[in-house]
Amino acid sequence: MSAPIVVAGASMAGLRAAEQLRAAGWTGPVTLVGDEPLMPYNRPPLSKEVLAGKTPFESLVFRPRASVADVTWRLGTRVTSADLDRRTVTLDDGEALPYAGLVVATGMRPRRLRCPGPTAGRHTVRTLADAQGLREALTRSGARVVVVGAGFIGCEVAATAVALGAAEVTVVDPLPLPMVGPLGELLAEALLKRHEQRGVRFALGTGVTAFEGDEHVTAVVLGNGTVLPADVVVESVGSVANTEWLDDNGLDLTDGVLTDEHLRVGGRPDVVAVGDVARFPNARYDGVPRRVEHWCIPTDTAKHAARVLAGKSDGLAPFAPLPTFWSDQHDFRLQSFGAPVLGKDDVRVLDGDLDGDVLAGYHADGRLVGVVALGGQAAAAAAARYRADLLKQPALTA
Repeated sequence: MSAPIVVAGASMAGLRAAEQLRAAGWTGPVTLVGDEPLMPYNRPPLSKEVLAGKTPFESLVFRPRASVADVTWRLGTRVTSADLDRRTVTLDDGEALPYAGLVVATGMRPRRLRCPGPTAGRHTVRTLADAQGLREALTRSGARVVVVGAGFIGCEVAATAVALGAAEVTVVDPLPLPMVGPLGELLAEALLKRHEQRGVRFALGTGVTAFEGDEHVTAVVLGNGTVLPADVVVESVGSVANTEWLDDNGLDLTDGVLTDEHLRVGGRPDVVAVGDVARFPNARYDGVPRRVEHWCIPTDTAKHAARVLAGKSDGLAPFAPLPTFWSDQHDFRLQSFGAPVLGKDDVRVLDGDLDGDVLAGYHADGRLVGVVALGGQAAAAAAARYRADLLKQPALTA
């Protein structure tokens, strides 16, 4: 029997990679290895609908296409190392799997705070188990909640905690505004106001120095001396790429796995990276390699990488996705198309106003590179109307 294509990582990116390998004509064996014991499931609802108790887990599980009914699943198993010269990966039980091709789809894990104090009562949100444990804590009567990190997950969890009836919800972040990194100041200020109007408190411009309590957290100590009482702490302070298993192969693992414009790793035609672990140059923009942690990226990267790995890359244009993200918070949605992070120095209101539904355009060198809507369905629909225009834009110069 011929060696399989091994997909290291059995989340959404890994599943889509297997499906796209079949679509690209690969008829040989495929093995998916994943450290969770569960079939791939949709993660964005974990910080919203699942945490709120509105969505059962069963509805999150992706239904694999019929084309991958014959793949081998190695769930509850972790890849611990790889030898790219010998074309093998080693599993946590010591087994070495030979491969004909390798898909790196091991994703990210939550970064944790390194502060003195107890660990009980401190949560992250990445897996179903994380969300289940956090929901149990949030639904206790009178919960005082401190969310560390005012990014996507932090703001979503804060909104959900308020809806669940938490006694106090405070978001802490060293930056001056929530989500200012991806949004820029204009929309970040509007976002702050909306959260405060709905009962979320903020401690911005400072970080966490310690946790108080004996065995369980009772308070959070901030860098400015403030002490916040806390029964539940949610750490949402970024992600760490799961790349340690690729050490000692001469790869650039500075921030995820560096790839070329066709998602090949280390110049090797038999190794590709997909999903949010991949740091790739986007030919649509400036060619600077970046990781993109948006829901569309697993599917987009899998489709392109599968063609490369299946030997169908002749005439294939460089990878050039149009990033898309959304975030539901309270009763409003953030909806984005393009790369607003590249145009934060020139943000213009395209429609609506900052106190209601608003659509902002992000510009680099005078050209539109992204749009973000903040508000209801009408605002999100307005953003979607710019998608075709963004797809037609010429590439930025590096």
